[in-house]
This record gives sequence, structure tokens and C-alpha cells, in this order.
Amino acid sequence: MPSSPTTPSFVSPLPRRLPVAARTVAMRCLQGAVLGLALAGGGGTALAQAQVGADPVPGLGALTQRWLDDAMARNQAAGLPLRMEVSVGALDPRLRLAPCARIEPYLPPGARLWGRTRLGLRCVEGPTAWNVYLPVTVKAFGPAWVLNAPVAPGAVLTANDATEAEVDWAEESAAVMANPEMWVGQVAARQLAAGQALRQSMVRPPQLFRAGAQVKVVAQGPGYAVSSAGQAMSAGAVGQIVRIRMDNGKIVSGTVSDSGTVVVTL
Repeated sequence: MPSSPTTPSFVSPLPRRLPVAARTVAMRCLQGAVLGLALAGGGGTALAQAQVGADPVPGLGALTQRWLDDAMARNQAAGLPLRMEVSVGALDPRLRLAPCARIEPYLPPGARLWGRTRLGLRCVEGPTAWNVYLPVTVKAFGPAWVLNAPVAPGAVLTANDATEAEVDWAEESAAVMANPEMWVGQVAARQLAAGQALRQSMVRPPQLFRAGAQVKVVAQGPGYAVSSAGQAMSAGAVGQIVRIRMDNGKIVSGTVSDSGTVVVTL
């Protein structure tokens, strides 16, 4: 099957020792399964491009095309295009697999078709049952924000620090922050390099107070709220849970609000 930079590339992974008919059936099943599972793993927003050629297994080509059509429809409805590319690796050439009339692809427990992963293949109709794993790489290209220059740890990110570009969302496990509201005003959690796509693991909320600082504490209960002051036992950022030593020596835990107030729910 021909491939291009925008078309999933399938390299024949099955040993030539399998009968030709079994190899043909297995490859068509594998191609359809990888496309279908990849689209499911993309959260319903993936747009895959593929060429469906001759259909040696009746109905399977049409099924694959339906997967593609459904994915495109979901993609348009979600309004977030992801261009999928699926590359299938090769099985260990030392394997000696018995002939098989029907090979079933499946996703192993705990695996997901995102980035570098694997797909299971098992013989469900043959003289000898066998099960093997096939390396698969799934790329999902979509819009993201890429850093224009290096950013030092602790620096506050501004709208001028990044430019929108297309990146592979599946290159790393951390989620891409496609919306500037998710990272503008956040602090670099570590040294960031120019050209990196901004992801959730790279930033943290800005610190609103240091350990030892006097902070306002609001204790809330059903129908009432009481304000007092206390000393922070650690630094605090928006959304974090911190411990506060009250003036009477009691220690309470609360959540830091946008204003730096620590809210304690009673």
C-alpha cells in the first residue's frame, strides 16, 4: 500500500513463513484494526487519512472506510483537527508462527494507541494457538503553542513567549495546552527550551505567598464564614492545599484561592 507523510504507513510485520493467504488476511485485519483502535484512542477528535486498496477479506475494506468516515464526522463536530499517522513495526524475524486462518488484533491491557505502543496479534483459528506483540507508533498532529526562546525555571509565561504551530500531540504523555489561557501567567516548572510545545507538566501556578508569611484564612461552614489570620507553613499557589498555623497554635488545612486567601471548609 503506498504511503506519504500524511498517510498511515504500514510495513509488513508478518513473517514470510506464513502461507500467502494467511499473510494477506492478517495484514488487512491488522491495518483495519490499527486504524480503528487509533481513532478510538484519539478521543473521537482524530482525523485519519488512509488508502483502502483491494479487499481480500469481504466487507473489511468497507468497515475500515466507515471508521474513517465516522472519525471525520466526529472531528468536524468537535472542531479540533488531529491528523493521524500510524506506523506499524516488524515482528521478531526469529519467530516461527504456525499457519493461521484467522488472526485477531487487540489492544493489550494497560496499553493505549498513543505515541510508541504495541498491538497484540493472536491466532484464533488454526492448528496451533499463538500470541505476539507488534510495535506501533501513533502520531497525532494538531495545533499547539511552541516556545520562541528558552524560558528559565520560575519565569512567568506571557503571550509573547510562544507561537502557534502544528506538533505531534502524541510525542509525549503530558497533555498539550492548546489554549493560551491555560499557560499565560503560569510559571515555568523547569528549564524550557526553544521549540518545545507547551504541555501541562511544564508549568505550575504562580506562588502567591512564601512559607512563614501571614495569610488571611476564611473558615466556611453551612450558612456562615469566619475570617482570621495565620502563618503559612509552606509556600502557596492557586489551587494548592496548604497548612496554616493559627494564632491559637491550632493547625488547619485549606485551599489557596486566586486572591491568596486560604479557604478552610468546616
